[in-house]
Amino acid sequence: MLFFYNKKMLGETLLITIQNSEEVTYEDKKNITLIKDNNGVLVGLNIFNVENLKLEGEGSIELSDEQKEILSKRLEKNGIKIDLEGNNDDYFVVGEVLTCEKHPDADKLKVTTVNVGEETLQIVCGAPNVEAGQKVVVALSGAMMPSGLLIKPSKLRGVDSNGMLCSKRELGLPQEEVRGILVLDEDTKAGTKLKELNLK
Repeated sequence: MLFFYNKKMLGETLLITIQNSEEVTYEDKKNITLIKDNNGVLVGLNIFNVENLKLEGEGSIELSDEQKEILSKRLEKNGIKIDLEGNNDDYFVVGEVLTCEKHPDADKLKVTTVNVGEETLQIVCGAPNVEAGQKVVVALSGAMMPSGLLIKPSKLRGVDSNGMLCSKRELGLPQEEVRGILVLDEDTKAGTKLKELNLK
């Protein structure tokens, strides 16, 4: 479950993504928009007028236990019962680039295979500095970037891509002069959660 808040762009509105869905329908209910898939399963919520939650931050955020309790009570009053547990940080992990090949149909793209600890993913990347052997930060499918972009499986010029190799800018970290993805120390273990690295 992902929580997104950006007061400058959306005002006092909290966006909740429960799971990805290509086709959705919307249902309005007292300052809450329910987002459902074609089977009627709830996949997201837009909750308006959330001043009482006193949210901070911009982009993907975490809610405190107190904020979750307040929000749960509001949802229950409107007949909505969901488990608000979930951590976007779990979707950002260290990956080891095992292979890096030219994209068959795009000069500026590379097709990589990346070990993320428990599995190996194919990820298409456009960064000029990506190479086999690097340790990098991977946003897994389901991750919400600080910009609000939701990462999901896709095809880039006909090639499957399951995740994204991240730059410091995309992670909301101070940028360096080096263009491209963030390259970590070579002794960093694949599968390690990004939050455990304390990057600045």
